[in-house]
Amino acid sequence: MPLKTSLARRLRPAPLAALLLCAAASAAPVKIGLVETLSGPQASSGQAYRSAVRYAIDQINAAGGWNGEPVQLLEYDNQGGPAGAADKLKAAAADGVQMVVQGASSAIGGQITEDVRKYNLRNPGKEMLYFNMGAEALELTGEKCNFHHFRFAGDAQVRTKALVGAMKQAHALGTRVYSINQNYSWGQDMERAISDNAAAGGYQVVEKTLHDVNKVQDFAPYVAKIAASRADSVLTGNWSNDLLLLMKASKSAGLKVRFGTVYLDQPGNLANAGDLAIGHFVVHTFNPESGGADGARFMADYQARTGHAPTFIEPQTVYGMAMVADALKRTPPENGMLNVNAFAKALENTRIKSPMGEMSMRAADHQVQMPMVVSTVARDARYKADGTDMGFKPVKLFTAAEASTPAQASCVMKRPG
Repeated sequence: MPLKTSLARRLRPAPLAALLLCAAASAAPVKIGLVETLSGPQASSGQAYRSAVRYAIDQINAAGGWNGEPVQLLEYDNQGGPAGAADKLKAAAADGVQMVVQGASSAIGGQITEDVRKYNLRNPGKEMLYFNMGAEALELTGEKCNFHHFRFAGDAQVRTKALVGAMKQAHALGTRVYSINQNYSWGQDMERAISDNAAAGGYQVVEKTLHDVNKVQDFAPYVAKIAASRADSVLTGNWSNDLLLLMKASKSAGLKVRFGTVYLDQPGNLANAGDLAIGHFVVHTFNPESGGADGARFMADYQARTGHAPTFIEPQTVYGMAMVADALKRTPPENGMLNVNAFAKALENTRIKSPMGEMSMRAADHQVQMPMVVSTVARDARYKADGTDMGFKPVKLFTAAEASTPAQASCVMKRPG
């Protein structure tokens, strides 16, 4: 064959179908949508989730993205309510988002998981996943569990089990516990968990209180009830002002009780609480002092890239997204596109190592299995918080296996096919 003829054939335009296939392959990046509270009075948590997700996706893309394309992050402000989240989820679906990330509020998480479930029933082959980074209501991995929902945070039973175990070991729990929580799914779960762990903790729940969420301005009447109960300690899942105002009212009344909390590490709490926070406990998913050299490296890198140290829900979000990245690497493209169900099956079998220890996904209910650390507020903590001279000093680190509680019988996972 003459050289010119051979060269001409090699340079001949590719068939249209092949060109379209190549275009489709290069035009089908993974799209992740953050549907979070990014404005309004409760925006601080949503902005923390955004910071962590941006950091994690930058890492994914620095490592090559997926299928040669950078992963795209689209952000949607749900304005702090389930209705806003429902509207933004529709917008995300219209934009071609395959994965939704959210964490602030179990009420919003409940809306999203149900909307994702219904969307996937109507759109087989175009499924969407929900990555839950902080909505910890038990029902989300119980009666509302579904194949397309994955939780990368704890729940009330996991948190309370660790908190009670560490406080008991530190002789800080006592035998009389007052339970006070916010009156919605998360607070109700905490109330139940505090009662469920009474035998293991060796205490009596002397009284239980549920109150309105972020509406109580004066906790003095509640503090009077705590004082009258002669409680040794108070266990609470309260967050934001409901935790801070409760602790301040206790201090003002001269109440000598120990607080065991879930959200004392929320940014601003130590600065606002001051000395009254010293000696109280928090159960959380990350403490750099427990993480050794790996924890210190993560702290330094996160601070360099975001301008602040990782705290509160940020570490669990970063490591949850690291599990997503691991599963993406193990999910090959199909005709240049991501098969969401195949990716979800890869995510069910994901294991990674974090500074706290190994994390894995439990396939039975899509509840992450992760280490928990219980810390106390102290001036001799290695890492200070909120610009104060105080920080969170580790009391006990629980492995994922030690912190784990069984999957709920109410979760009946229905898998595609």
